Amino acid sequence: MEVKGEEWPYNEGCLSIPKIREDILRKESITLKFFDENFVSNTQTFSGLSGRVILHEYDHIEGKLFIDHLPLLKRKLMKGKLNDISKGKIDVDYKMLFPG
Repeated sequence: MEVKGEEWPYNEGCLSIPKIREDILRKESITLKFFDENFVSNTQTFSGLSGRVILHEYDHIEGKLFIDHLPLLKRKLMKGKLNDISKGKIDVDYKMLFPG
């Protein structure tokens, strides 16, 4: 995977962290080498929103959430909201599992 270009902000959110959105800086394009369903090697570059979505989902594979890209102070300011979400103190229109 090669990520390149200038960083540009976009107001991201995630079903894992409902009702929280923040401007996140990400590089403008990503080039992936992958095997398709027939095991044929491919290289493809994605940019714009599709590149951003790939980077967002790849972060999940790496154990990261979009809020991990925020400055520490901003994360501390939203700690109360994050604690409420982790305790299930949030109303969403989809099924969520909470710890404990």
